[in-house]
Amino acid sequence: MSLVCLSLLGSPALEEKLLDQLLRSPHDLTFTSQTCASHGGHSHDGLDASEQVLGRARAVLVQVLVPETLARQLLQDLEALFSGSGLRYWLTPVIEEGQL
Repeated sequence: MSLVCLSLLGSPALEEKLLDQLLRSPHDLTFTSQTCASHGGHSHDGLDASEQVLGRARAVLVQVLVPETLARQLLQDLEALFSGSGLRYWLTPVIEEGQL
């Protein structure tokens, strides 16, 4: 089973809907969420005045640890809900995971 970390980066306005969707998943998902700053990759039109001055946007980052096949399924489900929202994603291989 090939594990990946599915990272999802979006505006704070998406946070509750995104977390609700992951919590309602029929799969036993392990994920974290955090507020962060996003640099680049976004239009300045979507930034408020302070974000334009600072050169960064407020964002939320959610990281989900899942088998790669489930990550692909989650992405399809999320695409249906968040199409056009600007929610970005990337997949990273997980070399090892465990519990101490």
